[in-house]
Amino acid sequence: MPFVTTLTLTSGDRHRLDDVVADIKERAERKGVELKGPHPKSPDELRVPQSKTLGPDGGRFDPWNYTVYTRTIEIVGYETFARSVTEEAFPDGVHVDVGVEQRTQLGSGS
Repeated sequence: MPFVTTLTLTSGDRHRLDDVVADIKERAERKGVELKGPHPKSPDELRVPQSKTLGPDGGRFDPWNYTVYTRTIEIVGYETFARSVTEEAFPDGVHVDVGVEQRTQLGSGS
C-alpha cells in the first residue's frame, strides 16, 4: 500500500509559485519519481477591508484586493523524495501544506 504525499502550494505571486512547482517537477523527473500534477485551482480573489482607526466610527480606506494562486502535486510512493521536498526552505511568499495518506490499491481485498 503506497503512501501518497499531497503538496498544496499557495502564493500571491503566480510566477514564483510556478517556478517552485517547475523545480519540484524537474527534480522528480530526474529521479524517476511518480508525480500527479501540478493541478491548478482557480485563483481566489480576496478583499480585505481597512479601517482608518480602531474605533467603529473611524471610516474606511479602500479595501486591499489580492489574488491567491494554488497548485496541488501528489507524490506516489518515494517517501525519501517526498521528505526531502517537504523539509526544504521555500521562498518567501510561497506557503506549503503537506498531507500524507496511505492508499490501498484496487483489487487488493483490503
